[in-house]
Amino acid sequence: MKVAFYSSKKVGPVPFFPSVTLFNDCASHPPGSAPSTRYDVDSFGDANGDIGIELNFLESRLEKSTVPLAASHDAVCIFVNDYCDADVLEGLANLGVKYVALRCAGFNNVDLQAAERLGVEVSRVPSYSPEAVAEFAVGMVMTIVRKYHKSYSRVREGNFLLDGLLGFNLFQKTIGIIGTGRIGLLTGKILAKGFGCNVIAYDLYPSKQAGEYGIRYVDTLEELLRQSDIVSLHCPLTDGTKYMINDTTLGQMKRGVILINTSRGALIDTTALINALKSGHLGAVGLDVYEKESAYFFADSSTKIIYDDNFARLLSFYNVFVSGHQAFLTVEALRNIADTTLQNLQDCASGKKSPNLVEAE
Repeated sequence: MKVAFYSSKKVGPVPFFPSVTLFNDCASHPPGSAPSTRYDVDSFGDANGDIGIELNFLESRLEKSTVPLAASHDAVCIFVNDYCDADVLEGLANLGVKYVALRCAGFNNVDLQAAERLGVEVSRVPSYSPEAVAEFAVGMVMTIVRKYHKSYSRVREGNFLLDGLLGFNLFQKTIGIIGTGRIGLLTGKILAKGFGCNVIAYDLYPSKQAGEYGIRYVDTLEELLRQSDIVSLHCPLTDGTKYMINDTTLGQMKRGVILINTSRGALIDTTALINALKSGHLGAVGLDVYEKESAYFFADSSTKIIYDDNFARLLSFYNVFVSGHQAFLTVEALRNIADTTLQNLQDCASGKKSPNLVEAE
């Protein structure tokens, strides 16, 4: 198998078995500005080992204009910010590509109906390390509540004043978890068992494990929003969840609430979020994702103008903490992603139906 690996974080050939292309979600880079990180190449190169799939790492993001790079490949491997709509899939199918391997859990960037129509199989990594994201979400809460980031910057400048660094205890605070898949459950467990928080949750499909983790379900989303001191989002992006945080739901939250999103950017209506920040209704916001992040994330944009006015406005708020889709990034998660993705590709090559196939509903 020969695989085109789009959105890799460093260009370079790595031995692989038939032929796969891995695409990189980095924005386009001028010559000499390739990203310095090597985690895709290193993790997949190590995991590939004796498997022998031919992995061709491409720095380009998969989109209509980069489809020709997948010529002569059996499969493509893509990430969350690659584009795989009907036009892209048709172009890939015309090149003989039979398989799209997502090296992530989310698949909202793939037109599954088009893939089914064209006979292109799609797989994902459903659970690479829920602990990584859950721990990051809790770390983001602690950073905002205790202002670690502000203290770090001050001390490095020789400023040891404590003014403006006042936080509050998490103990006995009410935490609202929206979405109780594995990540949401673990986030709630850490906060309930580790910090003594009152953790409540809302999910259309409640988990039987929630009770043993110290998590209590409420009947409605509005009930959760009205009770919570901190709200943490752990939902997939679907037609039903897009912009679930909007003018109405923000208005249902307590004044001074902290909102955390480590899931998908488009769960939040950014314009509504900015208005809630400007009015002082929101106490603070922590974002590891942004609805239009593909233009900036996974690339060094430090010398570029941010043309997205909403994103620039978000970055201007003193009480908004933004990280660059980093929550998944641990040694353990990268190895799990590589192992699962390569197994998915092996299943495809052997004609075996992968348990991680994603099919149109």
